[in-house]
Amino acid sequence: MRKFWKTEVNTLKSFITGIKMDFKAVKNTIKYNVTNGITEGFVNKLKVVKRVMYERAGLDLLKKKMIMEKILFN
Repeated sequence: MRKFWKTEVNTLKSFITGIKMDFKAVKNTIKYNVTNGITEGFVNKLKVVKRVMYERAGLDLLKKKMIMEKILFN
């Protein structure tokens, strides 16, 4: 990070600044092999399905759709 801090590329400087601001989280990500990617993926899928079904169905149908997708496609 020190080597590239004096660059003229603003996007690279912005990236380095972001890493500096959250250095502890970046360090822990490298140190530990733990991720919440599965949870984030499920939440993203749920939000997409919810958007598609907006004002078309209630909570019961949304729940059934998510369960059936899990059974059929995973």
